Amino acid sequence: MQELLKNKLRTFLSLFGITIGIFCIISVLATVSSLEKNIQNELKSLGTNTLYLDKWDYTAGGGPDYPWWKYVNRPVPKYAEVKFIKERTPDARYVAFRIKINDDIGYQNNLLTNVNIYGVSRDFEYIQQLTLLHGRYIAPAEFDRGQPVVVVGYTVAEKLFGDASAALDKTIDIRGKKLTITGIISKQGNQIIGGWNFDESVIIPYRFARQIMNERKADPLIMVQGQPNVSSKVLKENMTGVIRAVHKLPPTKANNFTLNDINDFSETVSSVFKNVNIGGWAIAALSLIVGMFGVANIMFVSVRERTNQIGIKKALGAKSRVILAEFLLESAFLCILGGIIGLLLVFGLTVILSTALQFPVYISTTNMALAIFICIFVGIVAGYIPARQAAKMDPAVAIREK
Repeated sequence: MQELLKNKLRTFLSLFGITIGIFCIISVLATVSSLEKNIQNELKSLGTNTLYLDKWDYTAGGGPDYPWWKYVNRPVPKYAEVKFIKERTPDARYVAFRIKINDDIGYQNNLLTNVNIYGVSRDFEYIQQLTLLHGRYIAPAEFDRGQPVVVVGYTVAEKLFGDASAALDKTIDIRGKKLTITGIISKQGNQIIGGWNFDESVIIPYRFARQIMNERKADPLIMVQGQPNVSSKVLKENMTGVIRAVHKLPPTKANNFTLNDINDFSETVSSVFKNVNIGGWAIAALSLIVGMFGVANIMFVSVRERTNQIGIKKALGAKSRVILAEFLLESAFLCILGGIIGLLLVFGLTVILSTALQFPVYISTTNMALAIFICIFVGIVAGYIPARQAAKMDPAVAIREK
């Protein structure tokens, strides 16, 4: 510490290189890992071990390159197919049907536009497992009879009633129909990939929903969740044969449906972020190499300035390994100090990013341990040659140096 304080500018320049290096690598890792975790959690919210039976292929890309002509004339899933799938697919634990429109909902003089209105069947709650802030979910009897009841998202309730809790048992208007609110979904926050966006949605029983929606034009799909001991790949293989039978397709004809596997999206996301992490490591490695040369340079200067002290120590009996350890310790300590400053800067960055991106960005324990390990490694590598030079000095020659 005395040596570092005695040469403040030199110490600052050494610390600066390591600080920037650690800041680069840990900030990239923290941001990327937080983003990946957030997206993976959103994918899990779509239903774990779940297949989405639809005429559209979700993995076929997007934008102008999407081959819509290939899928647009396919038949849409039908509610009657739910019973067939349940009977013919023992590997299926839950099967739910969903239709959706975007429309206005109102309460007295308040009107919300472009709200997601989901009409779902009974098993939907088991696949999604929604958490309710107030009230209850739609009862089985209400599903069966198509009762005019609704579960609303947190943002919908807040905008219509000012306070989300005030929405319970109130009656809202959807396409001229009156529906009673039985529950309010807990706030989920902004979502990166969109997903269900339950905050700005309402859920109603399917049998009631078909009274206000044209089922064939309401983006119908069937969700199938496998048994706990059945992988989505096995479920997909079994389901393919079942749906081909439902659609009465001969062996020579291609599938006119798509079984979209949520796990495939998860693997794709992991692959993408793996490549992003590699890029982050490459950028951070350049910063660390610059910092490493800076530390090595400072250590060479430090050895040169303390040559006389090294000679005296060796003359008094200090072993070469003691001198080596002394300078390696100083180099490692210098890097650890720079790394701690870098971590503090990253903590500040995570607070800023969490506010700006509206999802939590954090430094994991693994990343902090990695930062300290990198600092020690860089310190030893950067300081080894100067330290070895000091350890091999002849004491008689070193003492005479000025």
